[in-house]
Amino acid sequence: MDPIRTRRDGAILEVTLDRPKANAIDLATSRRMGEVFADFRDDPDLRVAILTGAGKKFFCAGWDLKAATDGDAVDGDYGVGGFGGLQELRDLNKPVIAAVNGIACGGGLELALSADIILAAEHATFALPEIRSGTVADAASVKLPKRIPYHIAMELLLTGRWFDAAEANRWGLVNEVAPASELLARARAIAQLLAAGPPLVYAAIKEIVRDAEDSKFQDAMNRITKRQLRTVDILYASEDQLEGARAFAEKRDPVWKGK
Repeated sequence: MDPIRTRRDGAILEVTLDRPKANAIDLATSRRMGEVFADFRDDPDLRVAILTGAGKKFFCAGWDLKAATDGDAVDGDYGVGGFGGLQELRDLNKPVIAAVNGIACGGGLELALSADIILAAEHATFALPEIRSGTVADAASVKLPKRIPYHIAMELLLTGRWFDAAEANRWGLVNEVAPASELLARARAIAQLLAAGPPLVYAAIKEIVRDAEDSKFQDAMNRITKRQLRTVDILYASEDQLEGARAFAEKRDPVWKGK
């Protein structure tokens, strides 16, 4: 059976990781997720994605250690987007929402960190337990100290301890915490809001954020103002740019065409 279920609702793609019992990811599942998210990236009719896990207990338990013992190499072919299809997917300039419906540990937490907005169910728990199995949470080691206070990130990486949704929210790791019964509805409401927005602006925002991550402020600003970023150049020459100005002047809602 396909471990990835998808559902389209207008411009929104819902992606559900469904691989009992723990929604762990082996190489084949990662490659399949890469195909799904690459198709999402390249489909002009899709504007927002929601990623969640099947069931109530696990969002994703990360790397499938059983598959590793059966022959999956930890440095094997994860597919076009790297682990989980999102971690290294180039030019993904559309918003992705993670709806963490349960345990997100190891690579599962790293998968959530690959999203732009993270919502968590009240019962969700998190951990980076790689330290206990003698390996490194590589993506989390790169991302986590940039997302939450450095000393908290280092504690979580060095101890592998578990923490709950309330603590994740307190450190700013997740945007919102919701009752489990309302989690997906909340994710869909945010997705609808984003789907109605200007896709070319979203694309420019995501590319600017990526480009500026390790840049000096003025260097980043120069690349933007000189239209050296592809998405910015497209935006500044677009019909949507003119439509936004017209709609503001005419005191009406803009109609975004994505071109």
